[in-house]
Amino acid sequence: MASLLDYAPIAAACFAVPEFLPQLRKLAVTGDAAGVSWSWGVLTAIINAAWLAYFTLSAYWIALIPSASATILATTLAVMLTRRGRARLRPAIVIGTWAALLAGAFAVAGRAGLGTLLTAAFTLQVAPSIWAAYRTARPTGIATGTWLLTVGELSCWLAFGLHKSDPRLIVLGAGGITCCALILARVRRRGGDKRADARVLRRRPHAQENVLSRSF
Repeated sequence: MASLLDYAPIAAACFAVPEFLPQLRKLAVTGDAAGVSWSWGVLTAIINAAWLAYFTLSAYWIALIPSASATILATTLAVMLTRRGRARLRPAIVIGTWAALLAGAFAVAGRAGLGTLLTAAFTLQVAPSIWAAYRTARPTGIATGTWLLTVGELSCWLAFGLHKSDPRLIVLGAGGITCCALILARVRRRGGDKRADARVLRRRPHAQENVLSRSF
């Protein structure tokens, strides 16, 4: 008899398929890329393409849907950011090296080798986003909806990994949720700072100069 957790990949797909849409929409409508990492988009596309191979070899057929969606939408995001001049040579070299490692692991050790590298893939994937978010004074380009959907997806994979005793999915879920929490905390903190600035300006108009100097 199938357990409810056997359907966790379906729930993950529901979160993952529209995952990048809030970020794509925000970038398309506002043109604001502050705090949004080009490396994150490219890495997401490459890593999800690798997950497609892993899930195919593992016969996790439902998992192919979110991985395919993430690959396509992340590629779209990377192209949009590239057109806005966000691409950089040094990150591109590092990303190319990582892609070569994934291909080499698969060629040498098949699914096991690919899965081993993918265990920590999400942390590597979102590291540029964390770096960009905390290095940007006003990360106004980050779409909170994308990261909330990602948390939902990863929670499903964590539950499914525990159910199937798959250490790779467990690490993916737990590590990924932690990374997403850091991004959301940064966005929330920035929002809190802006509200605090507004309150100060309402109470003490002469404080405007200090508020502005703190923002840049």
